Amino acid sequence: MTGSDRSGGNGKHVNICGSWDAWKKKIPLVKSHDDFITIINLPEGRHEFKFHVDGTWICDNNLPKTENTMGTENNVIIIDRADFEVFDALEKDLAAANSSGRMKSPSFSSGCEKSLSFCQDIPSLILNQDTSMSCDPNLLPEPNHVMLNHLYALSIKDGVMVLSATHRYRKKYVTTLLYKPI
Repeated sequence: MTGSDRSGGNGKHVNICGSWDAWKKKIPLVKSHDDFITIINLPEGRHEFKFHVDGTWICDNNLPKTENTMGTENNVIIIDRADFEVFDALEKDLAAANSSGRMKSPSFSSGCEKSLSFCQDIPSLILNQDTSMSCDPNLLPEPNHVMLNHLYALSIKDGVMVLSATHRYRKKYVTTLLYKPI
């Protein structure tokens, strides 16, 4: 689950709490531009949750709600088996977006006789390169600007999926790697 709190945009401290752990733990959200975000691995099922913004419990009005046993409202999310299958989940999201009318395919016609070819100079990723044994970060090449702020996934090898993202902060570059056994 990726949660973003839109209703507490001016909050300084935002947490999320939910039925997935019997409302025991407040999980902090991290501010990212205008939203607060976190990633929670949830099991299959129906989960209720609320945001705790600067000491006040609130629901996000943009998310589905349900009434709880105390007569107040909680947000609700339903995780089903298809959400764990990447391609099934993507198809489901695409179908939901198309049915809500938010996402429409552009209509255009092309007068080109020939098909366009993509640039053959695909930037080489640091993720795919061997480094020297010293592993000094100063010896690594500077990432190409088109590689920043994108998620890259390597082919699944030996039952492990590798994801990476590179971000720039002033003149420094940070590459985060995630190794996920499948």
